[in-house]
Amino acid sequence: MKEYVIISGKGGTGKTSLTAAFATLAKKPVLCDADVDAADLHLLLSPQQKEHHDFMGGHLAEIDPESCTQCGYCREICRYDAISSAFVVDPVSCEGCGVCVDLCPEKAVAFPQQKSGEWYISTTRTGPMVHARLGIAEENSGKLVSMIRRRARQLAEEGGYKRIITDGPPGIGCPVIASISGAEKVVIIVEPTVSGMHDVERVTRLTAHFGIQAMLCVNRYDINPETTEAIEKKAAANTLHVLPRIAFDPDFTLAMVQKKTIVEYAPHSDTSATVRKVWQEIEEHEAQPASQPIKFPKLN
Repeated sequence: MKEYVIISGKGGTGKTSLTAAFATLAKKPVLCDADVDAADLHLLLSPQQKEHHDFMGGHLAEIDPESCTQCGYCREICRYDAISSAFVVDPVSCEGCGVCVDLCPEKAVAFPQQKSGEWYISTTRTGPMVHARLGIAEENSGKLVSMIRRRARQLAEEGGYKRIITDGPPGIGCPVIASISGAEKVVIIVEPTVSGMHDVERVTRLTAHFGIQAMLCVNRYDINPETTEAIEKKAAANTLHVLPRIAFDPDFTLAMVQKKTIVEYAPHSDTSATVRKVWQEIEEHEAQPASQPIKFPKLN
């Protein structure tokens, strides 16, 4: 069983559209939408929900008015000013650090775990899917990503599936780290801009840190061919396997409107043919662990 994680240094590069297309081409994989802060893979694959679970994340302080003597010590030590003069905790301001819980002389502060989001197991036309939705302004996205990845792996093992395709979060933060650790292959989707070069550098350093050799695909390469050349040249010099380029194509947007992938909406187009080549190369390429430090010269 192999897990392919599709990531990008920022949002809007076409990562989810390509992930959905790969899922269509992969012959019944298990899907995992690890972009829990802004999940949108479901918009293309129309999942039918089979299981619905609450995700219990962090903790928030709650003061018991019966036990509280209003000594004021909790207000004094709370660095977030989350406790009012009436000794009521503001759940928006509280960071869940637990200092007031540990140091209250009357032990009047409870610390219950909070519901931070939801996660689901669904069926789609391409295969089973594990996905989630983190609550607004909630933390512990890395914990939720790790949990749904484990559940996706369990589904694959129980059902005898050979592939897991994960739509990873953008950026390089905690949820991205949680989405790529232990993966067999990581595919970086980038757009040909100066910021895109910077994104590749950041994400490549991250994958190298975890010993994962990534592959790179430039999407919408024809909007800036010179920068595409520069990105691919730097990527190849830094142990990244460079995948076929994908041209800008309005059919991606038209397909999304129809809740379809590009290979379903325009199966005979040049873009669909390129996407098929990209997926074929992802499957066939044997990635080796990255062992040398990544050095990206600045793009002039």
